[in-house]
Amino acid sequence: MVKIAILGATGYTALELLKLLRRHPEAEVVAATSRENTSRIDEVHPSLTGQFSVRCANLGPRDLADLGVEVVFSCLPHTATAAVAPELLDLGMKVIDFGADYRLNDVDVFNKWYNVTHPDPERLPKTPYGLPELFREEIKKSALVANPGCYPTSAILPLAPLLKGGFIGGDDIIIDSKSGVSGAGRKPSMKTLYPECNESIAAYGVGTHRHTPEIEEVLTTASGVSAKVIFTPHLTPMDRGILSTTYSKPLKAATQEELLAYLRDFYAGEPFVQVVDALPSTKDVTHTNRCHLTVRVVGDRIVTVSAIDNLIKGAAGAAVQNFNVVCGFDETTALL
Repeated sequence: MVKIAILGATGYTALELLKLLRRHPEAEVVAATSRENTSRIDEVHPSLTGQFSVRCANLGPRDLADLGVEVVFSCLPHTATAAVAPELLDLGMKVIDFGADYRLNDVDVFNKWYNVTHPDPERLPKTPYGLPELFREEIKKSALVANPGCYPTSAILPLAPLLKGGFIGGDDIIIDSKSGVSGAGRKPSMKTLYPECNESIAAYGVGTHRHTPEIEEVLTTASGVSAKVIFTPHLTPMDRGILSTTYSKPLKAATQEELLAYLRDFYAGEPFVQVVDALPSTKDVTHTNRCHLTVRVVGDRIVTVSAIDNLIKGAAGAAVQNFNVVCGFDETTALL
C-alpha cells in the first residue's frame, strides 16, 4: 500500500480525490492537512461518513515524512505547493500538484500571469505536464507532476492532435468554454452565490484568464506548432462539467469523416479519451474520468466540441491517473 497525504483536504477536488482513493487497492490515506480545520475528514465531507477516520491537521513536510508518506496530492492555492515541494521531494516523497505552480515552463510568464514571484523557478522547465495521453513517458520518470487545469484539458485534448497532424494552424484558435460552478472552488464568493448564478450564464476573464498561457504552451509543446488562442470561459448554472467548443482555420482539405478517423487513430488505446460521432454533452461524462470529443467542418473552420467532468478528468481523476503512471500501476485503477 502506498501511504498518501492530501494537502488542503477540505475542498471539492479533495472530496473527489478521496472518493477515488477510497476504492484504490494500493492507496492508503494517512494524512490530511488544513491550516484551520481539525475535524475528521468524514466530518468535513459528510458523504464520506464512516469511510475515513483521518483528522485534518496543520502538518509540515517532516511531519508527513514521520508518518511514512510516500505520495503527496496537493490541493493548495497557487504558489503554496511550490513553497513546500522542494522539501517534500528532498524527503523522498512524490508530489502531484493540483494547482498551477508547475504547469508553465517559463518563470517570467508565470510571474506575469499570476502576479507573484515563483518560489521554486528551477523546477518549472523540468516538471512534466500531467496529461498522460500526451506526456506519459515524461510523467513515468518524474517525482513531481503538474496536474492540468480543467479548462486546458478540455481544449488541449481535441486541439493538440489536429495541430500535430497539420490539419489546423496555430495562429487563430478560438476557445469558448462553459463550466459548472464547482470550478470556482468551495470558498464562498459573490459570483457563486445561488441568487447570482442560478438561471444565468456569464463570461469572465475575457482575454485575461490564467489558463490562456497554459493552453498555448502545452499545445505548442505537444504539437511542435506555435499556438496562439483567444480563450473565453463562462460560468453556467450547473454543479459540474465543462463543455468546450473550439474554432480553428484549416491548413489542408479534410472531411469530417477523415478528421474523426484521424482523432480515433491518435487516441487509439487511450482509455479515457473517446472520439464520438454525436455532439457530446457534460452529462455524458459526469462522475467519470473520460473526455468525449468530436469534430465538424463548418465553412472555413474546423470546429471541435469536448466534454469533461471538471472535478474528475479536470482535477481528481487526472491526479489519480498520474498517480497510477508514476507508481507503475494500471492506469485505469480506481477510475473505471
